[in-house]
Amino acid sequence: MNNSIISVHPLNFPWQTSDPFLFCAFHKDNYPEGNGELGPNAKLKGRNLGADFAGKDGWSMYHGQTVPGFPAHPHRGFETVTIAEKGLVDHSDSLGAAGRFGNGDVQWMTAGKGVQHSEMFPLLNENGPNPLVLFQIWLNLPSKSKMVEPHFAMLWSDEIQTVEHRDSEGYMTRVKVITGKLNGVQAPAPAPDSWAADPHNEVAIWTIEIEPEATWQMPAASKGVNRSLYLYEGSKLMIDNQPIMVNSVIELKDHEITTLKNGDTKAKLLFLQGRPINEPVAQYGPFVMNTNMEIQQAMREFQQTQFGGWPWGAYDHTHGKDKGRFALHADGRKEAKD
Repeated sequence: MNNSIISVHPLNFPWQTSDPFLFCAFHKDNYPEGNGELGPNAKLKGRNLGADFAGKDGWSMYHGQTVPGFPAHPHRGFETVTIAEKGLVDHSDSLGAAGRFGNGDVQWMTAGKGVQHSEMFPLLNENGPNPLVLFQIWLNLPSKSKMVEPHFAMLWSDEIQTVEHRDSEGYMTRVKVITGKLNGVQAPAPAPDSWAADPHNEVAIWTIEIEPEATWQMPAASKGVNRSLYLYEGSKLMIDNQPIMVNSVIELKDHEITTLKNGDTKAKLLFLQGRPINEPVAQYGPFVMNTNMEIQQAMREFQQTQFGGWPWGAYDHTHGKDKGRFALHADGRKEAKD
């Protein structure tokens, strides 16, 4: 009987990943109603403001003091792929780019030689909860691309296709193809200098929803490709007839089909796949290079240049109460979605 499973491990924070990925930070916050200033209408006493990751009352402020999120911080040498499944994210960066995205949108940012950005979670709903479900995936860059020019792009929800599969019993599986291809459906183009831009690398990022009782067969990849499934919601999921507990990461063989058979509740998974870069990784916080000497150089250059400085009025910059989903690019190009 086919068994494509290599190993199964419990999920930690952040989620562990395989080359070419560095890790995935998963955020699920049940924020309360907003206070009219984009923060929570709740007392913040007792929280470790500035470093609140405790999940008190079902949500965290993270590094935010008044609005939850991550005020300005630098990156170099890799990419962030931010999937905002629920809720909104306000992006601002040192290149002058900005955006508000969410509810299915994806932001792709190549840090390259260096960028500062902030990611705040504005709570616009003042009459009810503001749920947030967000994945931020760190995708490494090969040495030849670590010092490329930074790049910022939006993959809007209406541009990302979902593959639907109905099994012989009529039950549905839905796969959102953010990167890569599935059943002839090709995802939007990734950032131009990304490891994902070369089809040979078979980089795939999918979110998967499986209805109760549904069965789905995930196609095989080529030999030498790393593949991982992350089960973060559901129960009684079987993978190749092996029961899998929720909050597990499943490492898969590259060249075998994987059969998923769901139980009696909806299952949700993230899938990450890619050919490994197979280069040394030196990481210090937000800098990911190949050697410690390059890390030291990155720290010096950030201290000297601030990677272009910060053109916004506050490190936790937000875009106001009345703004819809939009993107402002560093070259002045604008996209408006709402």
